[in-house]
Amino acid sequence: MKLPIVAYGDPVLRKKAADISSDYADLDKLIENMFETMYGAHGVGLAAPQIGLSIRLFIIDAIPFAEDDEALKNFKKVFINPQILEESGEKWSFNEGCLSIPDIREDVSRNQNLTITYLDQDWKEHTESYDGLAARVIQHEYDHIEGKLFTDKLSPLRKAMLKNRLDSISKGFVKVDYKMKFPALKKKR
Repeated sequence: MKLPIVAYGDPVLRKKAADISSDYADLDKLIENMFETMYGAHGVGLAAPQIGLSIRLFIIDAIPFAEDDEALKNFKKVFINPQILEESGEKWSFNEGCLSIPDIREDVSRNQNLTITYLDQDWKEHTESYDGLAARVIQHEYDHIEGKLFTDKLSPLRKAMLKNRLDSISKGFVKVDYKMKFPALKKKR
């Protein structure tokens, strides 16, 4: 089932998410719905806060980037209760977007490498290192469970220039081909 994606301005996107346990209700169904939602919105990653759940869970399917990076050919993963252990290497810029902030794309600088520990869908623990686009997609989704957005990494001037567009998104003044929940519309009811 495709779930509505929470738009910029919703407080859930600014909360540090909580760990979950293996008895979390209907987790497999939630993960299945998250993948369906992400594919329906043409995304490569989706974090639980983006569907209104403040839990430490995100999914990635970076296959669309496989043309640019062969290592992403089969890069489909579930990250439960992840913790980035280290970010290293040179910072590099790449044009990022976000399903919660449609129609805005900006160059964002992130570290080249990271090491992360997480649980997979079968509750097996992994500690892995990634670089390049894989690291970037993980960092972007990880930021969501930390209550951060890619726009937080922009210069104050660039943020000021985007303010009206961001406010418009929170009010629902944006056209998307997927279901969204807009925080400003919720308040009127």
